[in-house]
Amino acid sequence: MRITSQIEIGGGAPLALIAGPCVIESEEHVHFLAREISREISKTGAPFIFKASFDKANRSSVKSYRGPGLKEGLRILKSVREAGFAVLTDIHEPAQAEAAAEAADVLQIPAFLCRQTDLLVAAGRTGRAVNIKKGQFVSPYDIRLAAEKVASTGNDRILLTERGSSFGYNNLVVDMRGLAIMREFGWPVVFDATHSVQLPGAAGTASGGEPRFIEPLARAAVAAGVDAVFVEVHEAPERALSDGANALKLDLLPGFWSKLEKIDLAVRLSAD
Repeated sequence: MRITSQIEIGGGAPLALIAGPCVIESEEHVHFLAREISREISKTGAPFIFKASFDKANRSSVKSYRGPGLKEGLRILKSVREAGFAVLTDIHEPAQAEAAAEAADVLQIPAFLCRQTDLLVAAGRTGRAVNIKKGQFVSPYDIRLAAEKVASTGNDRILLTERGSSFGYNNLVVDMRGLAIMREFGWPVVFDATHSVQLPGAAGTASGGEPRFIEPLARAAVAAGVDAVFVEVHEAPERALSDGANALKLDLLPGFWSKLEKIDLAVRLSAD
């Protein structure tokens, strides 16, 4: 599936990376991370889509930082796009779809909102690629119905993302069978390696996380044949304004990505 004239995901294209901070912390920060992430993986020529949210409307606490908001956030993301990077961002309401489509190449549907028909349809009508995160409460079989809501608009540019399923309180588990199930629907499948190690609400007023499991889960997902890997990246996760507890530290990205590409190559060779 073509995202931009230079980036394709699925259909035999190289393993793609979707990466960036959870939320826009400043204009300077997102440009810094976009450049650094791109530099770290540029040697391999891997497709790269920069990810950041202009508003985190589903934070655990009303006191948590949400981001710069729609107008300022989209202005910042548009500047990242003008700098030559493909951009992905979340939308939370149907009214945000058209505006976000002017600044981003991919509109993302948050996991908690993956059954919201009006939101899915509004995203589909923009013509942009739509990344649907599978809700923690949704089976891999049922996420097909969310994709069909987008496809009903005539837009078949759809990505399906696994980010773990609820496993009791404050915990998630990844069923690798779900990756194979979702690939059967015909749309590219993404594995969100950082949200899959999140511990929802475990820090009281925020989510916790177990970042030591980011790489093992990502390696397993690539071995299972996913088309792209999603990771939230920060140069200092302990200072991140959102989701730092489950972010991948920037200096770990080169080694992390190198291992994933080797696994992806082995999978492709074994399929020939």
